[in-house]
Amino acid sequence: MIARVLSSLLLLFRPTSASRCQGSSSPGPRNAHPIDLAEPAFVKSVKNGKLFTVGQGDDKKDLLHLWGTPYENGFAAGQLLGIKFHDFIKDTYRYTEGQIVANANNQTWCDEHRVACPALREVLKLGLTAALDLSYLRTKDYIQPYVMQEIQGLADASAGAVSVVDIRNVMWLGELTRGACSMFGATGSATKSRGGKLLQLRALDWDVDGPFKDHACIVVYHPNDGDGMPWANVGFHGWTASITGFNAQQLGLSEIGVSYPDASFGTETYLAKGYPFGFLIRDILQFDASLEQATGRIQKATRTCDLLLGVGDGKSNEFSGFQYSPHVARVVKPDNLLPANDSWHPQIPDVVYWGMDWICPNDNRMLSEALKKFHGNLTAENTISDVTSSASHSARTPPFAFAFASECTRFHHWCVHAVCCR
Repeated sequence: MIARVLSSLLLLFRPTSASRCQGSSSPGPRNAHPIDLAEPAFVKSVKNGKLFTVGQGDDKKDLLHLWGTPYENGFAAGQLLGIKFHDFIKDTYRYTEGQIVANANNQTWCDEHRVACPALREVLKLGLTAALDLSYLRTKDYIQPYVMQEIQGLADASAGAVSVVDIRNVMWLGELTRGACSMFGATGSATKSRGGKLLQLRALDWDVDGPFKDHACIVVYHPNDGDGMPWANVGFHGWTASITGFNAQQLGLSEIGVSYPDASFGTETYLAKGYPFGFLIRDILQFDASLEQATGRIQKATRTCDLLLGVGDGKSNEFSGFQYSPHVARVVKPDNLLPANDSWHPQIPDVVYWGMDWICPNDNRMLSEALKKFHGNLTAENTISDVTSSASHSARTPPFAFAFASECTRFHHWCVHAVCCR
């Protein structure tokens, strides 16, 4: 019975139709906002951490530097972020719960039944909590000790405002939701104007209506000796898993959740045992020094879900995409681009790319057209201003919760976050 209830609940996270990928919409507007190159502004410091801000006005976001043990990292981050972190945990859980309610019920009915609807929300909340608890129990044997140590530090710094379980469950949401995103890795002839150096994109063009755009945060970790290398996590306040980032060995990582796979992925099982992908990504960034090491980690892992990953190595000037599922970990290069389709996912010299999903003709077509337009002159600047607009289906600017462009060979990184829907 529990398994059937959880399976039904998890279906609510899946798209209800393929209209997004199968439509005929055109790209959104250019992102004409200027790139802010100002130095970070110091805000405050505590033992084991410093807080800065980057950006101006509504575009201001937090930048943390953390030192010490995983517990000390969590405690320092909790002290520095305070109410922002507490709100992110609560708002994210509340938003996810609301999304379930919106998918499962008619909101008009809820407005008319103000006593019954809160009761329904409690039932669904218990279902969400049970699913996240079960996901943790089925994956906890695959994570490293630092995961819960850092979460414990965050909880202790909150002095009871948020619990270990609340924090942990938000970190595990990715196992259920995945998110729809876009990426590319380009070298050689595609970036000829920049000397053929690697340029990498990861656009989280999944959601600009939830709390994520309001909690943009970049965290730079400086681990103790033996605990990995310095690395940066591009995410949200108090987010300890990773969905994108880069490290001191010039590795960058991109990720896309797959909602529209084909048979080559094999059968996916929700709540599978294995290595939760948010911490597999983090472990690549924290511990792996080369594309070869990252490839080995991905291929040897007990994988839990269907994804697309992209790993760029600035030292070797290489990028590999990965078709990732419990059954396959296939390396994708420009000359074996998958899925193979000349009409909506054509090969482009020296580029690996995916727009929003696997079987996603509309978005892959729009992204391919933008990449071909700028081929030979792909830069971080025109990627942010023009290429990312190919992922937008509306007049919203920017069209993503964040975009991350990385020129790892020169160790330059650009981040863009949505601040509102203008």
